[in-house]
Amino acid sequence: MHATAFDSPHTERMKIRPAQLDDAAAIRAVNLDAFETSAEADLVDALCARAAPIVSLVAEDAGTIVGHILFTPMTLDSNPDLNVMGLAPMAVLLERQQQGIGSALVRAGLEECWRLGAPSVAVLGHSTYYPRFGFVPASRFGLQSDYDVPDDVFMVIEREPGALAGGHGVLRYHHVFAEFGL
Repeated sequence: MHATAFDSPHTERMKIRPAQLDDAAAIRAVNLDAFETSAEADLVDALCARAAPIVSLVAEDAGTIVGHILFTPMTLDSNPDLNVMGLAPMAVLLERQQQGIGSALVRAGLEECWRLGAPSVAVLGHSTYYPRFGFVPASRFGLQSDYDVPDDVFMVIEREPGALAGGHGVLRYHHVFAEFGL
């Protein structure tokens, strides 16, 4: 993926680009700022070290990383060969939220997942936020989360209609999530 720029009413020019190794401290700082505990920051560090393939993108404004999104492989019990990616976590600095940065990260991340050949992406997230990108409840495809969550917050999006046809059962996040109680 090449860096993509987007205009926002709150910034001159924001750039979404693949995360680099030397971005690790800034990515950690974004996650520490965006979440109440260090669990998500610790999770990102572990996933970046141990999961593959991953899609890790940053939002950069004037040389400062202000957002990060991560996609990691998931496993479907009934079809372990299906290459589903899980979106988690996504973080934007508190002072930069509500400026379109998260939306730009989601769109760029989905494009990168599609480019890598993933037929679908799943997310455990806000039921009023993710549908704007095309996410629908995973239960429509006979899929359940490995976490006990309400039906409307575990969602999937297909790259092409029918990508999840025949899929059913439990869709599991990378095993590193369980190590962090997430």
